[in-house]
Amino acid sequence: QYKFRDLTIEELKNVNKTYPNFTFSMNTYTFKDGSQKDLLNFSGTVPVKYGNSYNIPIRLWILDSHPFAPPICFLKPTVNMGISVGKHVDANGRIYLPYLQNWSHPKSTVIGLIKEMIAKFEEELPLYSLSSADAARQSELLSYIAKITEGETDMKSKSKIDGDKNDRCFNKITVVGAGDLGIACVLAVAAKGAADKVVLLDLSEGAAKGGTMDLEIFALPNVEISKDFSASADSKVVVLTVNSLGNAQTYLDVIQSNVDLFRGIIPAISHYSQNTVLLVASHPVEVMTYVSWKLSAFPKSRVIGVGANLDTERFQYILTNLLKAQVPAKDAWIIGEQGEDKVPSWTNSNLAANQKEAMTARNSREMVANRAMEVLQGKGQRSWSVGLSIADLTDSILKDKRKVHSVSTLAKGCCNINSEVFLSLPCILGTNGVIEMVKLEDDPLVQEKLQSSAGSLHDLQQQLKL
Repeated sequence: QYKFRDLTIEELKNVNKTYPNFTFSMNTYTFKDGSQKDLLNFSGTVPVKYGNSYNIPIRLWILDSHPFAPPICFLKPTVNMGISVGKHVDANGRIYLPYLQNWSHPKSTVIGLIKEMIAKFEEELPLYSLSSADAARQSELLSYIAKITEGETDMKSKSKIDGDKNDRCFNKITVVGAGDLGIACVLAVAAKGAADKVVLLDLSEGAAKGGTMDLEIFALPNVEISKDFSASADSKVVVLTVNSLGNAQTYLDVIQSNVDLFRGIIPAISHYSQNTVLLVASHPVEVMTYVSWKLSAFPKSRVIGVGANLDTERFQYILTNLLKAQVPAKDAWIIGEQGEDKVPSWTNSNLAANQKEAMTARNSREMVANRAMEVLQGKGQRSWSVGLSIADLTDSILKDKRKVHSVSTLAKGCCNINSEVFLSLPCILGTNGVIEMVKLEDDPLVQEKLQSSAGSLHDLQQQLKL
């Protein structure tokens, strides 16, 4: 089976001389695409000094095109060892090294590979000792991983292991899109500490670039970067930050390009995380939230746009801290569309005891709101500020805080809106997304503006091809 049998045997003899503890065997290996091959592999320990001396167990699979192709390398931890995910090791124990990426015969050899492996492990130890309780849970997981690497699958075992894994990694967030906003979201969510794991799904072509590469280099704990939709499986929240970079000529073409992009994303995300909350940050957020709702077939409560959450938080801050306004800022909201058509509104109608006092209070509140809006208009929305807002929303969802946020939600039935459009409205957020919409104060002018926004959004959506 091996195309270069003599070269392979010669190299393995050299390995055996240097590391006589290694044992050799033939087993079936299953590749990521499901294909299988009988491959030569060897297992043993390599000596690593990390303060103390450790023997790190590894397993190397030799491809049939060896030595012109690099081996596939795994850690082989015992039941009392846990895997330290880092720059060179993933959660399944697969080993990634520059030596493997730059493999070139005859310069590259298995002996050279093992030497680099030892050097990298001495910088960052890949295993740690488990407590007895953790070791018991790890035992079955390692058994399943061993079956994967040996080409055997047991779906019943997989289901149980996945269940245990999900219990331990309870709050998982996936961020789709590795642009500036996607990376800002990852950093903000990680800093907030709400998630046990954050997956950055990089859908760009080619190798990792820019910020994604930096995330890989500095290896934030509990952050995984992947190009595979399966990495998003069982996410509690999926944040969509992607925008098409096509050569569209008109505004409608730009949006249609985003719709086409979402047609390839939403079904895959929905397949791997059927109970997730979709949190849409792509532009225009109202339309793309509507598109996500239609493509996912999720209930309206679990499809949310980031909407005016950032503007509302700023608005309330300006009222309280900059203008020192004598109004309850917690009842002040920015609603409607993102951009120039956003509208200030209120959720507390108990202004005063009588009509005259109520009118005076309303006029005073309107004046201070107009001043706050002037200040707000001068604030741009940078990626990091939107990322902080998204981290705030995910924190409310994952921790079931039942906090009120102004987010894009299905507005049909509110303010006499009869079309299926998404607008920012004050909503109570929890584990399953929108729990309840908070009633706005009756204001004919606000209702008129919301209805106008709804009409223009509906007209735009009717021109899109879903």
